[in-house]
Amino acid sequence: MEQIIAVSFLIFALLALLGLGVWVGLSLLATGMVAMLLFTDMNFGDAMATTIWSHSATWSLTSLPLFIWMGEILFRSKLSENLFSGLSPWLRRLPGGLLHVNILGCATFAALSGSSAATLTTVGKMTIPELKKHSYPASLALGSLAGAGTVGLLIPPSITLIVYGVTVEESIGRLFIAGIIPGLMLSLMFSSYVFGWGLLTPEGRSLREARATMAEKIRGLAHLLPVMILIGSVIGSIFFGIASPIEAAAVGVVGALVLSYFQGSLSVKTLVRSLDGTVQVMSMIMLLIAGSSFLALSMAFTGLPAELAGWIGRMNLSPTMLIAVLTLFFLFLGMFLDGFSMILLTMAILEPVVRSAGIDMIWFGVFIVLISEMALLTPPIGFNLFLVDAMSGAGIAKVSKAAFPMFLIMLLAVALLVLFPWLALWLPELMTG
Repeated sequence: MEQIIAVSFLIFALLALLGLGVWVGLSLLATGMVAMLLFTDMNFGDAMATTIWSHSATWSLTSLPLFIWMGEILFRSKLSENLFSGLSPWLRRLPGGLLHVNILGCATFAALSGSSAATLTTVGKMTIPELKKHSYPASLALGSLAGAGTVGLLIPPSITLIVYGVTVEESIGRLFIAGIIPGLMLSLMFSSYVFGWGLLTPEGRSLREARATMAEKIRGLAHLLPVMILIGSVIGSIFFGIASPIEAAAVGVVGALVLSYFQGSLSVKTLVRSLDGTVQVMSMIMLLIAGSSFLALSMAFTGLPAELAGWIGRMNLSPTMLIAVLTLFFLFLGMFLDGFSMILLTMAILEPVVRSAGIDMIWFGVFIVLISEMALLTPPIGFNLFLVDAMSGAGIAKVSKAAFPMFLIMLLAVALLVLFPWLALWLPELMTG
């Protein structure tokens, strides 16, 4: 009973701080301080310093600022223009036409940036005006962009997977490789929806684009080739064991600088802005890691994680039933928190529960990131909805409605991942086998 009261009080304190608009990282730190003061005799200052340092000064985190910097450099390059001009000749004749550029463009840039926001913004600033000019329905143009922008969290190098791997102490390289098939599967499901619209509806059939000439396709390949080489260098070096994720991140930064230079977009100004953007994003992530690690320590003193794991064990839930319950829980949480905060807030309690249920933590990382992607499309806090609204001016209600079919597709992807765990586990096992 005392544990229930203690945990209820801590949850109330955390929700109150979040409701008052306090930064998530600071809210986690403050809640951890309250827990330490109420339930231990320790000096929380010493415990905080030791815990935050041990979780922040880890070698695994070294790749994080490098991948963020790579994405920031490419975000400020002419990559979006090259992606559109490179993909358009190959995709525009398909049923659904240029809408496929939204989806494949997001999947391509996701493999370079690891950030959903950077992916959506880079692709959207080029495709939204073009789709509007070609009279594509706003519902599909905005919905496909909001949905496809989420794959930045899953396709490597995923910043969210790095944070998850550090939090649960799992191999970041294996997590990266585990995200490839589910990420590509999700992109294919989005494209299949658009393909069906273009093939089966009168409006879709009326918007078939002119066939590209071979010369246009060759020019498109010339635009795409540097991007494909950079993606292959980063992901391939990890998959074949040539480089660690940290070394691959360094290769990615050098490649991004070279690519930006030859595109004519590298300057002192863009370099400074890319570094500034990297520092801002990294500072936000490190504050979240600091808060979650300290809260995890304080929660351990309450005995809640062990008690919760024992309680679920006594319920004799099958792993599938546990995943179903966690899916509903995360979908609810995603209405109020972004993916980063959701993962860091819950893993302190859920990690022992998931491990005790015998669920593979590599697979669970892909699962929780996929659910986090769905949080980007759930009002009232869906970040991608606000980004698309800001770029299009369509209004958050219209964007939310447009993105709803993509949300349902993602829910189907979660079901497929649960039914066929090999989707996330086959490549990592192949890599280590």
